[in-house]
Amino acid sequence: MKRSTDRLLALAMLIVGIACFAKLYPALGGSPPATARLEIFGAAGVLSVLAGLLFLAGLLPGTARHDPAAPLFGRDAKIAPAGHPRLRRAALALPLLALLLIVADQSGPWRASGLGGEGAKEVATAPAEPQPPGPKPEPKASAKPTTPKANAKPTMPEANVEPAAHQRPAKPALSEPVAAPAQPAPPAAAPAESAPPAQPARHVQPNEQMALAPATPPQTVAPPPPAPPAQPTAPEGHRDAVVWLAVSGDGHEIMSASTDRMIKLWDIDGKRLIRDLGEHKDMARSALFMPDGKTALTAGDDGEVVLRQLSDGTVLHVFSSGANGGVRQLKVSQDGKRAVSGHDTGSVVVWDLEKGTVSHVLPGHDWSVSSVAISPDGTMALTGSIDGELKLWDIVAGKQLRSWHGHDRGAYGAVFLADGHHAVTGSGDYTIKLWDLDTFKEIRRFDGHSGTVYALALSADGKRLGSVSLDGTARIWNIETGAEIAEFDPGTGPMYSVAFAADGTLLTGGIDRAIRDWPAAGGDGTVMFAGAPE
Repeated sequence: MKRSTDRLLALAMLIVGIACFAKLYPALGGSPPATARLEIFGAAGVLSVLAGLLFLAGLLPGTARHDPAAPLFGRDAKIAPAGHPRLRRAALALPLLALLLIVADQSGPWRASGLGGEGAKEVATAPAEPQPPGPKPEPKASAKPTTPKANAKPTMPEANVEPAAHQRPAKPALSEPVAAPAQPAPPAAAPAESAPPAQPARHVQPNEQMALAPATPPQTVAPPPPAPPAQPTAPEGHRDAVVWLAVSGDGHEIMSASTDRMIKLWDIDGKRLIRDLGEHKDMARSALFMPDGKTALTAGDDGEVVLRQLSDGTVLHVFSSGANGGVRQLKVSQDGKRAVSGHDTGSVVVWDLEKGTVSHVLPGHDWSVSSVAISPDGTMALTGSIDGELKLWDIVAGKQLRSWHGHDRGAYGAVFLADGHHAVTGSGDYTIKLWDLDTFKEIRRFDGHSGTVYALALSADGKRLGSVSLDGTARIWNIETGAEIAEFDPGTGPMYSVAFAADGTLLTGGIDRAIRDWPAAGGDGTVMFAGAPE
């Protein structure tokens, strides 16, 4: 009987203790209650639960228990007082004290003062999460192919994509945006005129009227900048950005490629269009004169490398890159035997132009290839990608010689120097770097551009370097000292292509669709071939 009573008492104490903790838990999760209430409820709950557990375990027995030395039954059975009566009474008082605290909490004066309970609730609102900067990454692509298929038809990208909008399935694009020229900052308001010095007080004559100064001085705002002068146009010109320029070996012709997909051949001496040499299925990227002076090799985002006849544009052969993707850059060796193409999948393909076949597919880059150069002896190639990685290849054996991170952002416009041991690269980090390819160390830097350096060209004598940038300027540099010789700024937006003419002048093309000619020593340029009307 006593044992059953102890169990009931233990159960009651456990219930009271749990009730105390239930009252204490919301206070800990919400606004803080009075410190005294927190301690009281905590102590009462702990002691009630402890007392209940002790009763349940039989560690606080009743006031009497059986004497183990006496018989269990009969008249001689003895009951000896045992246990701890005072501790038992104290334990029995704990549940009553906890109940009183709960009742007092429901009707106590602190409820009205907002120290706890429901009257002191606060609503916390989470701050709005900031939007992540930049575009979302593109999904990872499947493994790269090892051999281009001759008859494969690559998927055509969307038309009218700007030349540096590098997209590859395998990685989010890191390239520089060139879809539109950088917008100039709005004209700043002219600084407020300084207040004139205080004038001494003057006595006003009876018949004199005093002019009252306006309450606030008028704002002086700088006039808007003048609109750029209207550019000349010609119906035979390119309808979109000029992204490639090449000068023929005899110096009399220019070949241009544009995002309008067209390849055009121009007469420098007669200042006229000779012919539309051909059209790619997607934007044209490269157009190169072959050493024979009779043919040209062109490439574009459609993944095709096309051998064309200069006399009439007849297609002589089509090299299809297949699943390797669009051709971002194309270069031809000086002897005309090999070509190297860089693709938006990161693949580098070496072509045997004499046999019309593929020599090697080098899937070395993790990102879209943005620059290609071939050494003067035709045995090595330097490629750069839009993550700033540079790679040197043995294109005869088809193996990588070295890889290094040359730029903080995309590498563009690679060119070899005549000695074959040095090369120059431009970049989205706004720098131009001269590399020693024996030690793979940077030995000179050309600083000055404030935008992506998108294309480079070397003069015929190898002493001057031409560069164009998305900052809208073209520059000529001394290759030996790194000093800037001239800067040209037509104010028409980003420039994408550059070449040296036979007379040493600099030719540029850009987003304004025109081909311009700039004097070698600096000064104002002229529009050699205007773009088509918009």
